[in-house]
Amino acid sequence: MTVKKVLALFDVDGTLTAPRKVISIGTVGGSDLVKQMEQLGSDVLQRFDYVFSENGLVAYKGGQLLAVQSISSHLGEEKLKEFINFTLKYLADIDIPVKRGTFIEFRNGMLNVSPVGRNCSQQERDAYEQLDLQQGIRQKFVAALRERFSDLDLTFSIGGQISFDVFPRGWDKTYCLRFVEGDFDEIHFFGDKAFKGGNDYEIFVDERTVGHCVTGPEDTIKQIQELFLSS
Repeated sequence: MTVKKVLALFDVDGTLTAPRKVISIGTVGGSDLVKQMEQLGSDVLQRFDYVFSENGLVAYKGGQLLAVQSISSHLGEEKLKEFINFTLKYLADIDIPVKRGTFIEFRNGMLNVSPVGRNCSQQERDAYEQLDLQQGIRQKFVAALRERFSDLDLTFSIGGQISFDVFPRGWDKTYCLRFVEGDFDEIHFFGDKAFKGGNDYEIFVDERTVGHCVTGPEDTIKQIQELFLSS
């Protein structure tokens, strides 16, 4: 009897729990590896079969590095500098109650932009999220960047509570699938930002995956139990 090979991929922020059962499991998140370790534990590379940080632009299998992609080499320093300068000017003109530090975070394969700043406290993060939902701060920011830099063929992906990612088209979470699509009969993806414009959307609707939209860690557990553990 042939045993079906299944991979379950989980978004990290707002989604993940880590049930280790008979299926292979992996994470795919927009954050860098350091932040994934903060959220999931310093032994994340040992506990998961696959770990894809920065949408898979930094990819690990069995604790070993598979590949790294660089946005700076892809865009070139002049274009990258032009983009960052424009972003900083736009950030300076945003009027919100609180601003902290680290408004642009440079990662291997993307830029992460936060109007409130990634150094904000959890209370400030929660307050900004509510304000953003009311005023569409990130959506307006993304629209301005998309219009100004239409020639760069970039993707803008809103995720988490306070920021959005910027990366070349095709470098969304579907990027990680190139490392696994030939090894499994099914690939299930679980994510909370599965709406169009959310950072889970592209992999959620990709024909190579079975997408599951979740509302949080508890819902993720519930769906996994129903999908994989029910008799």
